[in-house]
Parts: sequence; structure tokens; C-alpha cells
Amino acid sequence: MEMNYFKKTGKMMVAACMLAGLPFIPGTVSASELQTQMMSVQMESTTLKELFDLIEEKFNYTFLIRNNDINLNERISIDMSNRSVEEILTTALKNQHADFVVNNNPIVVYKSSSNPNELRNTERMVAQQTITISGTIVDAVTGEPVIGANVLVKGTTNGTSTDFDGKFSLEAPAGATLVVSYIGYVNHEVKATSAPMTIRIKEDTQNLEEVVVVGYGVQKKESLTGAMQVVSNEKLLDATSPTVENLLSGKAPGVQVTSGGGQPGAAGKVVIRGKSTVNGSTDPLWIVDGVIVGTDAGSLNPADIESMSILKDAASTAIYGSQGANGVIVVTTKKGKIGKATINASVKMGVNQLHRGNMNMMNGEELYDYYKSFANQDALPSYFTEDLRNRNFDWWKEGTHLGFAQDYNVSVSGGSEKIKTYTSVGYYNEDGAVKGYDYKRYNLRFNVDYQATDWLTIKPKVWATRSDVMDQQQDLGAIMYVNFPWDSPYDENGDLIQQYRPTDWVNSDATNYLYDLQWNYEKKTSYEFMGNFDFDIKFTDWLTFASVNSYKYNNILFKGYNDPRSKAGEADNGLLQDKTTTSYRVYSNQLLRFNKVFDKHSINAILAYEWNSYTREIKDQTAASFAPGFSVADVATTPKTIKGSQEEWAVQSYLFNANYAYDNRYLLSFSFRRDGASNFGEDAKYGNFFSVSGGWNIHQEEFFKAKDWVQQLKLRASYGSVGNRPTELYSQYTLYAMSTGYNGDPGAVIAQKENKNLTWEKTYTAGVGIDAILFDRLTINLDYYNKKTTDLLYKVPLPGVTGITGIYRNVGSVKNNGFEVSLGVDILKGGDWNWSVAANLGLNRNKITELYGGKSEIITANAGTSYYIYMDKILTPGQDVDTWYGTEWAGVDPQTGAPLWYTTNEKGERITTSDYSEASKHQTILGKLSPDFYGGFSTNLSWKNIDLSAVFGYSVGGEIYNYDRSMYDSDGAYVNYNQMNLRDDWNRWEKPGDIATHPKAEYGNKSQSSKGSSRYLEDASYLRLRSLTLGYTLPWKIQYVDNVRLSFSGENLFVLSGFSGVDPELPAEVGSQYKAGSVGVAISPYPQARKFMFGLNVTF
Repeated sequence: MEMNYFKKTGKMMVAACMLAGLPFIPGTVSASELQTQMMSVQMESTTLKELFDLIEEKFNYTFLIRNNDINLNERISIDMSNRSVEEILTTALKNQHADFVVNNNPIVVYKSSSNPNELRNTERMVAQQTITISGTIVDAVTGEPVIGANVLVKGTTNGTSTDFDGKFSLEAPAGATLVVSYIGYVNHEVKATSAPMTIRIKEDTQNLEEVVVVGYGVQKKESLTGAMQVVSNEKLLDATSPTVENLLSGKAPGVQVTSGGGQPGAAGKVVIRGKSTVNGSTDPLWIVDGVIVGTDAGSLNPADIESMSILKDAASTAIYGSQGANGVIVVTTKKGKIGKATINASVKMGVNQLHRGNMNMMNGEELYDYYKSFANQDALPSYFTEDLRNRNFDWWKEGTHLGFAQDYNVSVSGGSEKIKTYTSVGYYNEDGAVKGYDYKRYNLRFNVDYQATDWLTIKPKVWATRSDVMDQQQDLGAIMYVNFPWDSPYDENGDLIQQYRPTDWVNSDATNYLYDLQWNYEKKTSYEFMGNFDFDIKFTDWLTFASVNSYKYNNILFKGYNDPRSKAGEADNGLLQDKTTTSYRVYSNQLLRFNKVFDKHSINAILAYEWNSYTREIKDQTAASFAPGFSVADVATTPKTIKGSQEEWAVQSYLFNANYAYDNRYLLSFSFRRDGASNFGEDAKYGNFFSVSGGWNIHQEEFFKAKDWVQQLKLRASYGSVGNRPTELYSQYTLYAMSTGYNGDPGAVIAQKENKNLTWEKTYTAGVGIDAILFDRLTINLDYYNKKTTDLLYKVPLPGVTGITGIYRNVGSVKNNGFEVSLGVDILKGGDWNWSVAANLGLNRNKITELYGGKSEIITANAGTSYYIYMDKILTPGQDVDTWYGTEWAGVDPQTGAPLWYTTNEKGERITTSDYSEASKHQTILGKLSPDFYGGFSTNLSWKNIDLSAVFGYSVGGEIYNYDRSMYDSDGAYVNYNQMNLRDDWNRWEKPGDIATHPKAEYGNKSQSSKGSSRYLEDASYLRLRSLTLGYTLPWKIQYVDNVRLSFSGENLFVLSGFSGVDPELPAEVGSQYKAGSVGVAISPYPQARKFMFGLNVTF
């Protein structure tokens, strides 16, 4: 029988052929999607063709019908509500005695009487309609090939992506519709042909990099009225840091990131637009995939991040109410995309190296000559003999090495219109540049978007991580500063001296820390798990209900072991600590979202209820007296301590936000949130927070005549409030602690006095901004803000006789105002060469405007450190919250070489004195820690397949107190410590008439020149090359491999600074030894390590 090709009517294919041999028989169709896809039909006296057209339009199916088998013009009446497509077709075809079956996509309709031979013939004929489609995807304007564009057969999961030349090839039914999609371009649909195709796609000028994640949703950037910054995935591709906080450094104006130091896994500290509190947390709020996770990002894998939105002003953060005072960082992780499964594998390997900065310690010869220069030679101990000049053990070389780092990540993503998935696993391992510290982390993530029905989308997510730290780290202070180069931990045979304080050392008070490290260690294993069950219910095109529900679990297992043979374990005959910290966080947000356009009016709004609760339990036990080498509690004979605690808090919130736009020109936004927190008493438990903001897109106005070179010009203004809670959880209660401290008798003592009137710390912010894009190359963002924080939360000290250290009160107010600028320019784009440059700057001025009870000042002894450093901080109206207060250095007396300080005489006149005790009675304001301005700049340069990028960070102004210098540049005060060499621009007094930076040195330093004063306050300015990456993408495509990229990255390659210490960018709370860094005091900091990493990224 004659066979002809199908004839096409609309989407319908009419076959002038014998239908035969389909791969299913009637009845098996119930297993297809036709049984699950529901619709309602009410049609009176309509034709079969009209019914088929309706089904095609709704579900993107194609019908195949033989010319003479089915009468498409037959009139039928059908009234079926919420029934499957299968049921509707069965009913409609009943009168014609016809059946149907699905073959891939087409629904083949045929007479039930067709014989088997005819069916087999039709199977072959349908198969013949699958053809090879090939072509090239190019930019509609430049004609450049688009690499990595997705090409999908509409209504199926059959797809591919373009290669380096923009080419693609795939098998598809003849007449199929192809959907081409790529980030930054409008989705393009085109009918497939058997001939090679050239498909031109256009940039989405309305949406290109314009949709950003904001509080509780997404919004077009053009319609934003708040100040925010987006850090995209492209800026994180070559990141060498395993922690998310460090990745923000230098990338956004107004965002200051203090380094976490060089210790592997250490996270930086983020401060947005200055400090708005004097005693509370300054950490921003972190949101991950719509879930509030707290004031740290946790163990997120940077490779899983799609973007980070930094919300800075009240218009952006007021929707987070009491948790938004320090800014908000919204993290969005990667999701699956429609198309074939894409596998991405990356490997990075390299080394890290510690650097000494500008602090160069003396070798054996230099230290000997220094001691021999003391003015009081007769005071030197007898062991200072000439032979010491020839003894030079390198403690730095002993304690440091090239640490090895490796980072592996594999992800699989893809999906259909029905279901999209993203799965990733990661492993990171870094051996510290200081010997004895090893950090490992394992990550797993699974994100799903499942379109269950037209109205229901289910979005479960699972995130799990484990980190392991093994700490037998060498003593940083000893290897870098303290130990004499004359003393060696090894004997003449190269064996470790088996003494904690070797008797033949020059400094018999020094400790051979290597002795204890033979056995002692600390080990910490952390487990973190977060599971989300989110879903959206679509009531109408303009009304949606969204539910976000999350459970987060953390478990930290700490084990500390001091062997009975070690000095640390000697007193207890061995000591073992086992500590378990378990925390749970439950989060739920139920949100109703309205989004509708009326002619030129656009309104979107949300109304939500939110619940966030947290519980933490600590179990801590120590045991003593056990055999050497047995680090388990079962072998201990003496239980020592058993402790435990439990704490919990909760916040519930009601929130509303509405955004209005008229003709995309005039923008208004309003937010309101009411928070209730368990931290406060009944009368102050709830707080209300709000914001109102507006914007004007001037470039959308008809009168605006510069549209050909000004693509965007927007003015923004906002005002609103956010809040902060105390770090103490139970400030509204009087707390008692159990003690046996009174004659050994147990009893309860007051540990905290209640304050039921304590209320929220509130920050009110006003701001204006300008956003502009010029010449389609230059992007400008300018912001000015003024924010005032009232009802400051502060723990006011109480007299010692009360037995209580202090009580939380609302004490005063702080003001921050500042200016931010962000610039980006595409110098070259569109050809073989592409070059872009970006820069940002943040300037913030901070001052206290009021203290409680009319007080004029509050002195923070020792600057808030646990060290007796002879340098304080002061809280006083008109000054920065981080203001130094102490004795002012006046230099060196050129006649005597004695140190000088400033003081005040009886007449109030400013004079100098060489008596430190007298000078310390007249302390004064000496400066501030906060920088004058800070920011970063970056450049990205590419030529064909080679790319080069660099990121710099800088800070100008502010002062650090270099406590290390007071010990290691001590003019003879610390004779049992090694000393640092003088810088080239320093000199020491030797004879009358010398103009010197350093006073005369003498054994014991009776002049007290090394006591705390402005002598050791140093400029904290620096310029740092944070990262440098050179990459190469292979220009050819390998079978089964879509993309291969090689890279070499360096981190912290250099820093320019006049700071005489190791690093002007002090670590932020990397353990108790280094906590002083968070308040600007350099005390044996762990400097940032240089890191060099080779990378390989392959996409399949």
C-alpha cells in the first residue's frame, strides 16, 4: 500500500498512510502521563479537531491521525470536570470506534479495527519521522556563537547543549519544536528542520542580571528601592577558601570582612555599615534558601552557591525586623535546570605557606649583640657568653611547613519541566601551615523542584556536612616570638630532649612544647544537617501560598587528651575531657504571595507568619588518673568533673511587605514586621519594625532624551527600623548557680539579676541612592546613609560586693553615617578580547551620642581582652565605639635616652615626663580602631580561551594596638623572650644628642618604656592581593565532555602595609588565644597563609 508523509494541520499531523505496529496496545496507555494530567472540558456541538487543538495547546502534545480513519469534523458534546486526558479522549472517540496510544510525544489515533500488520507498518513509519537536527546558536546582534546554550525538544527531556563553536546536534521527531535557553537571553522557540539551522537569540535587555534574591522572594533589580549588592556564582568559581564569609572580602561596598586568619577552616568576621552596638553581636543575619540559619553561614560549600545578596539598608532589612540590625546576607544554592543531566567535576590541589609579615625576629648573633648593647652590662646573667653568637636554632622552620590543600567537588544537575534536581558531594582537606593542625570537611547537598501538578510544586532540600579537626599544633607564640634561638629542643644526636623545661637551655623558664606534643592532642568532629520541606500552592496566576519548613541539627564532639607523661597532664596523672554540644533549630514560614499587573500598575505583596526556635545542650565530663596512651574514660580511675547545661530561645513573627510600580517608572515599597522574642520580659516581649521606600526610574520617562547612552538612571530613598536582641538568653530572669564555694557546702548563689524592663535595641536608618548604567558599559551605584541606634544593650558593671558582674540595661545611642560607591566598567567586550574592571569603597563614621544615666564615659579595661595590656577603650559621647584610651607617648629624650610621655601639670598645661606612673594618671583619647574607608577592586581580562582575574582588598586609617611589640620590642623588659629587629626607619638611642625612635635598652628596663601607650598604636592601613587566577578553557570538544578548564590560583600573595607586626588584618576570634584580634589587639595572631592551587574543572 502506498505510504505518504504526515500532513500537518496546526500542531496536528494527519497521516495518509496505513497505521500499523505501535509499541503499545490499547489499555497500556494508562501508564502514561495522559492518566495523571487533569483538565475540565465543557464543549457543546464542537468538532474533534477543536478538542484536539485544546489538548495540544494545554499539554504540548501532537496528534497523529490517518486521513480516512477519523472524521475530525464530527460534532460532539462533552462535559467533564477535572478528568484525565485519557478519560476525555476515550469518551470523545467512542462514537468513531477509535483508539489512541502515545509514541514518545505524539498521540497516535487509529481505528480499533486496524489489523496487526497495519499497526507494525505504522510503527516503522512513525520511527522514520525521527530525524537528526543540527545547527548553530549565535548572538542575534554580534553573531558570536553562544557556548553552553541549552537546546531542548519542547515537552520532553530530550536535549543537548552547544559546544565551543555554538554547535549542537540531537535526534527529534520531524516538526518538533526546539526551545533554546541561555542565561541573559530571551528563551527562543523554533520549529526543527532537517537542514542545518542557524538560530539567533537575543539578549534579555529587561532581565539580564536583573532578577535578584531579596527578603522572602525575588525582584527585578530595576524595581528595587533598597541598597543591596549581589555576589554572583561567577565571582566564586575559582575560590580557594573553604568558608563563605571570606569570599565576600573586597567584593561589596560597605562590607568589611576581618580575616579568620591562616588556620584552616577559620571563617572571617563580617561587619556591614559599621558597628551599631557596643555590647551586642555585630554579625549579619544569614539566610540560606529562604531559611534563617543565624549569625554564621555554617559549613556551606562555596561550590554549591548560586548567588549571595547583601542587604544593607532599612528598605531591604526591615522585613527581618529584630534580626536585621547588622545587615542580612541571603544565600541561594544551585538548582537543577531543564535539559539533559550535566555532570560537573572539579579538583583543586595546592599548598599553603605562612609568612612573617614585617615582624622579623632576631637570630642568635643578633640577639646576643642586642643584649650586649644594654646600658647596664653588669646586670647581665653569667650565661651570656660569646659562644651564644654561634648558636642559632630556627624555631620558625621547626614549627612551619608547606601545608597541603585539596578540594574535590562533583555535582549532577538537570531535569524536565516536571522535575529538576541538583546533587553535589564535596571533600576539602587542608594541612595547616603551622605543623600539627589538620582540617577535613565532607559536604552533601540534594535540591529538588518537583512540579507535582499545575498548582503544586514541592521543593525538598537536604544539606549535610561533617568536619574533622585534629589539633596537635605547634605553639605559635613560641615558634614565632618567644623561644631563644640559642635553645634547641633536640640533643646533639638529633633526638627530642625528654624534658618539658630542659635544664641546659639558656632560658630555663622556657618550655619545650614539642615534649607534650608527643602525646597530647585536641580533636573536634562536627556534624551539621539541614532538611527542608518546602512547597508552593498556586491558587491563581496572581496568588500563591509558599511554605518553608526546616530542621537543622548540629552535633560537636570535642575530645582533649593530656597524657600523664606530659607536663600538662602531670598534676592529674593524665587528664581527658569529653564534651558534646548538640543544638537543634526549627524554622517555619507560611507565606501568601500576591503578584498582579493592572494595565500600567504592578503590585506584589506578601503576608507571612514565621517561627524560629533554637535549643542547645552541652554535656561535659573530665576524668583523671589513667595509664599512658589510653585516651578513653573507661580506664580512668578518678572522675573529675561532670557538667551540663541546656538553653533555648524562640522568636515568632508576623510580617507584611508590599511593592508598587507604576509603568516601571515610579516605585513604592512598604514593610512591617512584629517580632516576639523569649529574651525579654512580658511587657517588652514584642517589637515593631517597619520601612518605607521609593524609587524613580528616570530613564523610563518620555522626556528623558539621553536614552541612547543612559540605559538606567534610578533615584532611591528609604527610611525604616530594625532591631537587635541581647546575647544573653534570660536577661529578664534572676538566675542562680549551684556552688560549693562556701566552706565546701553546696548552695545556690545569685548569678544574674533580672531586668524585666529590658527592651529591643532599635536602629533607624535613612538613606538615598543612585543607580546608573551608561554607554552600556559603565555601572555606577552610589549610596548615602544615616542610621541611629537607640536603647543600646549593654552589660552595666555592678559593684563586686554584689557577687554579680553586671546587669543588662538599655544605656544610650550610637550613630553611623556613611557613603558607598561601586563602579564597574566593561572596557572591552564582544570580541576576542574582553576586559572589565570593578571597584568599591565604603566610608563609615561612627559615634556614640548618649550613655545611660547621663554618664560621660565608660572605660573598658584592657580594651576588653583577658590580657593586662595597659591600654583601654572608652565609650564616650562624640567618639567612635572603638576608641583607644590610654597614656600618650611623647618619644625619646635626646639627652638621656629616657622614654617620654605626655601629662598635665597643675595649671592644666600639656607637658612631658619620663615617669610612667605619673603619665598614666592623665590618660587621654588616642585614636580609633575603625578604618576611615575600605573596599576592594578587581579586574577580569580574557583573550579567546585564556582568562586572568585579580581581586584586591584595602583599608585606610584606623589603629591597631600591637601588644606583641610591647613584649618583643621591649627595650630590655622581657629578657626571657626573643626580640624583633628594628625596622629600617627605626633607630635606638646610644648617646646624648641622638634623635631616636627607641629609648636606650637596659636589662630589666626600669624606665618602663614598654608599658602600654600610644607608642604601640600603629596604622592599620593595608593593600592586599586577595586572589589571582589564570585560567585556560580548552578550545575543542572531547567525546562526552562539554567543557574543560585549567586554572592556577593564588591567595594572599602580598600585602603592603606599614604595620610592624605579622598582619594588619587581625584574625577574628579564632579560638581563645587569638580573640584579642576582634577588638584590634595583636596578640600572637595566626597570620593569613599564602595559598597556591592548581585547578581542573570538567563538565560532561
